[in-house]
Amino acid sequence: MTAIEVRGLRKTYGSRSAVSGIDLSVPHGEVFALLGPNGAGKTTTVEILEGHRRRDSGDVRVLGQDPAVGGRAWRARIGIVLQSATDAADLTVAETVRHIASLYPRPRAVAEVIELVGLGDKVKSKVRALSGGQRRRLDVALGIVGRPEIVFLDEPTTGFDPHARRQFWQLVRALAAEGTTILLTTHYLDEAEALADRLAVIADGVLVAEGTPATLGGRAGAGATVSWTGPAGHESEQTADPVALIAKLTAAGDDLPGLTVTRPSLEDTYLALIGEQR
Repeated sequence: MTAIEVRGLRKTYGSRSAVSGIDLSVPHGEVFALLGPNGAGKTTTVEILEGHRRRDSGDVRVLGQDPAVGGRAWRARIGIVLQSATDAADLTVAETVRHIASLYPRPRAVAEVIELVGLGDKVKSKVRALSGGQRRRLDVALGIVGRPEIVFLDEPTTGFDPHARRQFWQLVRALAAEGTTILLTTHYLDEAEALADRLAVIADGVLVAEGTPATLGGRAGAGATVSWTGPAGHESEQTADPVALIAKLTAAGDDLPGLTVTRPSLEDTYLALIGEQR
């Protein structure tokens, strides 16, 4: 059984189609990233999977259950980290995590969760005294304290500095190593490339591409650009076989100062995919 199974998902708001027939399948234990520009349909899709929004049509199963009718036992098996969350500002970090932990049948130890998200030195701090990045870490703590089988992470590292982001990546990898399924939305393509087993791109409510970070949108088979400085200045050539081209150039006895070989980055591929839909 897959962790997430979606077929023909549709959702409209008035005359605007937010999601137009999306199909998704996410196996247990996979880290799956959902990418797309603002207004593409990512948040609507994720909210339907979480059971927070009703769909118009399509079949959706999360942990074998239709989220639209998921009860308390099903909700205890999922963890959610929203883009923004309201909080009890006068509670301490420990009190906040302890309160949420009490709502689950088999939560993680409060101290363990606080350490996992890097708030060990803020245990007694009031929530209102935390920085934006620290509040985001607290959001993550609340999302994983229930020991969920699947975690929805909606832009989880917004407000994190580079060091905090890398620490968070380690946490995601640790959760995945335990077998937790993770659905991640992010605008940071380096984050998606570093964490995701597979990813999908949504544009204008349509799934335009799906694959691994290395193969998305035909990236693995894309040609390389070989650049060097020749007698006439900067020169470059696109080729499917950069090794053969370099061998040909060097066989002529020419020096190749400034030689570089580049392939399309994930960002290049992503921008090309969403550009075709806009």
